[in-house]
Amino acid sequence: MAGRGDGYNEKMQALADRYFDETSKESATTRELAMWAIQLRMWEAPPDLVLKKCQEDFAKALREQYIEDAQGRPVRAKHAARVRRGDEQLHLWSDIRYAPHQHMQIAFQQRREHIVSECRQLKRDVDYYNNERPEKTEIQLVFDFTEDVEEGEFSSDFQVA
Repeated sequence: MAGRGDGYNEKMQALADRYFDETSKESATTRELAMWAIQLRMWEAPPDLVLKKCQEDFAKALREQYIEDAQGRPVRAKHAARVRRGDEQLHLWSDIRYAPHQHMQIAFQQRREHIVSECRQLKRDVDYYNNERPEKTEIQLVFDFTEDVEEGEFSSDFQVA
């Protein structure tokens, strides 16, 4: 019953029908349905689903790991670099304290590209909003972050972003 191939939704619907038939209940939560199906071994998670969840948990944890520099400022410890090996694209993680220089160059450039992409999307969103509401005061954003970055260098309250 595992997997998301053809007819998966129909299989899940059939399981729900069976649950209602066998339990004589008129209503149930999806949690109740899931617990019933799993306990009776009528459904189990595909192995790749468990692996994917574990990978996501690792990535989240690694993104949120910080160390302190000599001035007590938070520094992100783990950095990912997206690389190609043959036909395969990999996200390789490395600790900033031990990472090869090339890994960190790639990781920093890719994070910068992500930030630029977010800024482009934000500009499109703001432009759309402003165009759709000409009667409102136009929302203005500054995309030069030089002062923001400099201000952060001198802040006494270092915060993890």
